[in-house]
Amino acid sequence: MRRTDREITDAEKITQIIQTCHCCRLGFCDNGAVYIVPLNFGYAEENGKRVFYFHSAKSGRKLDLIAGAPSVGFELDVNYALVEGEEACRHTARFQSVIGTGRVSFVEEAAQKEAALQALMLHNTGKDGWTFSGAMLDSVRVFKLEVETLSCKEHE
Repeated sequence: MRRTDREITDAEKITQIIQTCHCCRLGFCDNGAVYIVPLNFGYAEENGKRVFYFHSAKSGRKLDLIAGAPSVGFELDVNYALVEGEEACRHTARFQSVIGTGRVSFVEEAAQKEAALQALMLHNTGKDGWTFSGAMLDSVRVFKLEVETLSCKEHE
């Protein structure tokens, strides 16, 4: 990271920033082109690893890309605010961001799918204890991103 004065290394603060975000953008390589998709997500820390959970329809471009090339990049950001300057090049912005890489895989087992969907619902609604029928579990594709590298940056 070029601006080490803005780097955040405190694991708890990184987790707090992630939990504040509402959108995780996944970046895929699609035959040499970049494909980025914004997704809502659930988040967990499992066995010392950061894991993001997502759900989608049962078919589509991102699912084809996951099946063929599971390595992805990701980005989250929050608390953006423009700080105006006296001149054009004196403007700046406040923000917090998290970027990284990881591997995406499908969650197939019903109990694991339910746990992933619980994480999604908790992150997005602040509530837990949801119930999911077998039909609900069968109607969606669930996948997870296991983080391999991560950096966090803040400009206050």
